[in-house]
Amino acid sequence: MNRREFLQVLAAASAAGMALDAHDVLAGQGGGRFYDLPRHGNVHFLHFTDCHAQLLPVWFREPNVNLGFGAAAGHVPHLVGEHLLKAFGIKPGSREAHAFTYLDFAQAAQTYGRVGGFAHLATLIKQLRAGRPGALLLDGGDTWQGSATALWTKGQDMVDACKLLGVDMMAPHWEFTLGAERVKQIVDNDFKGKIEFLAQNVKTADFGDPVFAPYTLREMNGVTVAVIGQAFPYTPIANPRWMVPDWSFGIQDDNMQKVVDEARAKGAQVVVVLSHNGMDVDLKMASRVTGIDAILGGHTHDGVPQPVKVKNAKGVTLVTNAGSNGKFLGVLDFDVRDGKVRGFSYKLLPVFANLLPADAGMAALIDKVRAPYKAKLEEKLAVTEGLLYRRGNFNGSWDQLILDAMVDVKGADIAFSPGFRWGTSILPGEAITFEQLMDQTAISYPQSTLTEMTGEQIKTILEDVGDNLFNPDPYYQQGGDMVRVGGMTYACDPNAKVGNRIHDMRLGDKPINAGKTYKVAGWAPVGEGATGEPIWEVVGGWLRDKRTVTPRKLNTPRLIGMDGNAGLA
Repeated sequence: MNRREFLQVLAAASAAGMALDAHDVLAGQGGGRFYDLPRHGNVHFLHFTDCHAQLLPVWFREPNVNLGFGAAAGHVPHLVGEHLLKAFGIKPGSREAHAFTYLDFAQAAQTYGRVGGFAHLATLIKQLRAGRPGALLLDGGDTWQGSATALWTKGQDMVDACKLLGVDMMAPHWEFTLGAERVKQIVDNDFKGKIEFLAQNVKTADFGDPVFAPYTLREMNGVTVAVIGQAFPYTPIANPRWMVPDWSFGIQDDNMQKVVDEARAKGAQVVVVLSHNGMDVDLKMASRVTGIDAILGGHTHDGVPQPVKVKNAKGVTLVTNAGSNGKFLGVLDFDVRDGKVRGFSYKLLPVFANLLPADAGMAALIDKVRAPYKAKLEEKLAVTEGLLYRRGNFNGSWDQLILDAMVDVKGADIAFSPGFRWGTSILPGEAITFEQLMDQTAISYPQSTLTEMTGEQIKTILEDVGDNLFNPDPYYQQGGDMVRVGGMTYACDPNAKVGNRIHDMRLGDKPINAGKTYKVAGWAPVGEGATGEPIWEVVGGWLRDKRTVTPRKLNTPRLIGMDGNAGLA
């Protein structure tokens, strides 16, 4: 795109009411200055997480609802929109503002282009490694799940892509939904001698023996560094237990302290944790476990521009979170002298596909992976008139579409859809392809269901899921976002105690009767042996019949006591 075309795009966006930074748009065409990040110190880590198998550049809208409670209210990562921009001094309308917030998303996306893509990420990683000898590339997990090709190849497409990308270590979560046997097959064969699969908190359920290596030591520019892995602690609760029947999980602070101490005793001068806890859990862990220089976190998909410094009994730990969908790459540099960390530099770089040329080798691998499935992936199911996105504590327009389809197809009174955080976005006027539907639904337990539930059972489910999200102690937050609800309205008081958060449940104008039975549609059952057609068949058929999808009206709860919360736009 030449300068004149850029100015035309800028004028069109401005006419639509979007305040874009013209200098930022034009200066970004070359991309050189945007990614000019001078080396600092002598110990270097590159970190991405929660890419959810997105090999190609995507649209991805950040949330406008990310509530914080108690001590977390008004603090990272529970800042959205203008609150986040103000906290980090990011200029409204800038490229960074688009990357880190939902603001003016559709217009800004058309101006700044797609994000992520492994071919573009590969170029950025090579550029940064060239100026950072020995830099380690860390993958925070949720890598082998989230796309059609990852599901159909049982994660092999992502395994091969990560090997080519040059990943050194990874920590897991959704990887376990491929089943224990498949995970061990990859770790013992594909990864052997290439990528270290680290998880200090995964043990055998019988004798408590480590299933995977808890940590690794590396020499970098004369400095011994340790990387400790932390798998998602609540995998058997948030995902099917029967897929990993012989392994135990958990946060395991005490064991983490032992591992840190052991690594220090073996000469580690820098200790980092590659975590899939979620940022709130990482912040608490950093206050309790000593001797960790940084926690490079994932799971909650929070794109946080700068680390949080957490004080503990023996020092300070940096806590970061590097977003999702291949949209960001964290760069952490330590200055280590005389055996101690003397300083650090951190930057969370948005990966803009139009600023980074595609790496030829990675692009060829991606083309090869997609070739057998190309026609199926590119099938156009319908056109959307509104923006489709996931993310947010309560609902997204993609989730709403799934709920609406289930109610219609299943003949349900009410529909539930899991509060998954993964899933790409689609701009108004674009076609919904089968691939994009799979971006929202590609899991190994996709069955759709229709169940009769009493009003009391419905409330119990909402209260239980709500406590996973709203419990004031992050160590009891065991899942994703709130279950999405279709057909039924309700009120929610997140600050209330467990069992008292859900109120005023209604179907139309009528209150939900605790003793009455309702037909409830859902999908992604965690119990073994569930039957039902895959959710993508339910929604895919509905979209083919519709052909054009009008903007979705979000069914979100009436919130109580949340006025002024910086995590609510």
